[in-house]
Amino acid sequence: MLNYRVRDKVNTLTLLMPWIIVLAVFWLYPLFYAIYISLTDYKTLTNTATFVGLANYENLFGDSVFWVALKNTAIFTFGTVPVTTAIALILASILNNKLIRFKEFFRASYFLPTVTSLVVISLIFTNLYARDGYINNILSMFGMPFPERGWLLDTSTALLSIMVMDVWISVGYYMILFLAGMQTISEDLYDSAKLNGASPVQQFFYITLPLIKPTLLFVLVINTIKSFQVFIEIFVMTKGGPLDSTTTLVYLVFVNAFEKTDMMGYASAIAFVLFFILLVFSYLQIKYLKVRD
Repeated sequence: MLNYRVRDKVNTLTLLMPWIIVLAVFWLYPLFYAIYISLTDYKTLTNTATFVGLANYENLFGDSVFWVALKNTAIFTFGTVPVTTAIALILASILNNKLIRFKEFFRASYFLPTVTSLVVISLIFTNLYARDGYINNILSMFGMPFPERGWLLDTSTALLSIMVMDVWISVGYYMILFLAGMQTISEDLYDSAKLNGASPVQQFFYITLPLIKPTLLFVLVINTIKSFQVFIEIFVMTKGGPLDSTTTLVYLVFVNAFEKTDMMGYASAIAFVLFFILLVFSYLQIKYLKVRD
């Protein structure tokens, strides 16, 4: 019996070994090395690191650009996550209705931006938001005001424009997740609610929403993480401008790590501050939206 247990553990470890090696090489090692780098003054060109302790973190909290990036990231996250979630819920509820025709077409249409290259979409929207782009031309036809220099070159509209684009891209993916959750709910519950005089709105809040709570929690957590890590849109469309009005934390990490050759340690410190922010938000979301049996 003892030999069988030992052999069974060895077999299990052998089967897990490829995954453990990949985890150690591509996740654990970079993680701990990045922690070390954040405590040093690392010179990329000469590959030298001088230990400075918590100096990078102290400099970070005194950096005005960091606070601007943190504010922009927070605005982006809290401005897109609720809107994206609400629209995805509404669309999923509509498409879950058996009376809706061409549901497959609408599902594919809403999901299409999700599987399209984010760089391509960013370039398309950059043209749409330009001074002589389609959006300004349409607004001018109706005599409505618009930024004369373009939506991405105005500090008051640049971040908002990217947020609108992000909502448009993300809605379809989360709609599919909500729709999958809704389709697991038994129709008997809705039939019973109808017999008791429940309206469609009451059915949504007292049947649908409680029963898709695990899906809702998953959507909120991954959408929050994705929004805090927004980068490609910023890099392609604005490069953090104008006047740092669209600079986010991940873009600030990129600038310090790869455009400034002597700031890799500082960039690592920013990355770990972002990591702990995401850790706290994920913990709070899971704690207050945890699913009970």
